[in-house]
Amino acid sequence: MTTPVPQQAPAHLAIQALWHPEAVHNPYPGYERVRALSHEGLLPVPEWNATFVTGHAATSTLLRSPAARSGGMVAQAPGDTEAMRLLKPMMLFHDGAGHARLRGLVQAAFTPRVVTEQRELVRALLGELLGALPREAETDLVAGLAAPLPARVIMHMLGLHGDDEARFIRWTQSVADLLGGADQSAELMARIEADAREMRQYFRGLADELRASPRPGLLSALAAAQDGGERLSSDELLSNAVLLLAAGHETTSNLIPGGLLELSRQPEAWAALVMQPDHPNVADELLRVVSPVQYDGRSLAEPVTLQNVRLPAGSHAQLLLGAANRDPQVFPEPDRIRWDRSNSARHLAFAAGAHYCLGASLARLEIRETFAALATRFPNLTVTDQAPPFKANPVLRGVTRLNVRLSG
Repeated sequence: MTTPVPQQAPAHLAIQALWHPEAVHNPYPGYERVRALSHEGLLPVPEWNATFVTGHAATSTLLRSPAARSGGMVAQAPGDTEAMRLLKPMMLFHDGAGHARLRGLVQAAFTPRVVTEQRELVRALLGELLGALPREAETDLVAGLAAPLPARVIMHMLGLHGDDEARFIRWTQSVADLLGGADQSAELMARIEADAREMRQYFRGLADELRASPRPGLLSALAAAQDGGERLSSDELLSNAVLLLAAGHETTSNLIPGGLLELSRQPEAWAALVMQPDHPNVADELLRVVSPVQYDGRSLAEPVTLQNVRLPAGSHAQLLLGAANRDPQVFPEPDRIRWDRSNSARHLAFAAGAHYCLGASLARLEIRETFAALATRFPNLTVTDQAPPFKANPVLRGVTRLNVRLSG
């Protein structure tokens, strides 16, 4: 007698498909399958003690809810690895008063004036990087532009040396893999552990040096920042410096090639950008469509009721930011790039609420300047590979290579 194989529910199958290795190439049909099974953008799965959230309204509410905590999973993880020692002091994984304290100290050194001052730096770097790209032959825009640009900007802001660029980019990739990678192989975890050890040693030594001999840059400002006589501990300083380095690099380095890939599939949007390269809505519309951070998560400290759906205390909310940013109830023709879209800035690419991305203004500046420069200098730019390889990271989604021809 054959034992029947238990049939999985449609919700289970739809959700599991999101994490299939091939889904990262185009996750949006999968999001729509989950959305179709949802009620008002909410799909509870009691067996997994989780709710999967595709709707913009529900996602926005949960990101702003004081009952939704971002630090639960990391707080409960074992702390006896270099990687966990690096993650636990990050403000990303703290809530309430602890988060407010860390964010306040970091924000004191990351002011709007500091960001505005980077515009000329961004323009100079764009001129240097774009000027070095070959005009006739194919070139990889990730290696030639998308990876080095945000790395050099955030390194300059932090006060780090340019000769360490390759190492910093490698470190940011390890942090990205740690935060969202699907591949948890022993080889990957060993690399992450080694990089975390290097990062902790480097930034701890640098923090001591900066407190003894301050110099220009955000790291010196972070080392000196005080709130009521309190300052960041050594572990807090190095972890949040790593967070700024990784976050300042990953979002923009994934958005640039992701935006160009989307524009290559919507030639009318590229033509409109060439006609008006300084359109004020470029950054927000690309952030909405590309969603370089596809997922976020919250643990619920208290019950939350949304659209008559009760999410119990102690459960987890998996927020599908990429789906929320293409919610047709909020963004008509959600897959289409429309520079005249009046509500593009309602996207949740930078999260919302207490954990809204500190570097959002810097990312917007880099995106605006980059796409204005590309559209102005290379109006006939073509993407020559419409199926580029993607990183094995469904959370921080981005291509590893994007071949283009600048001359068209």
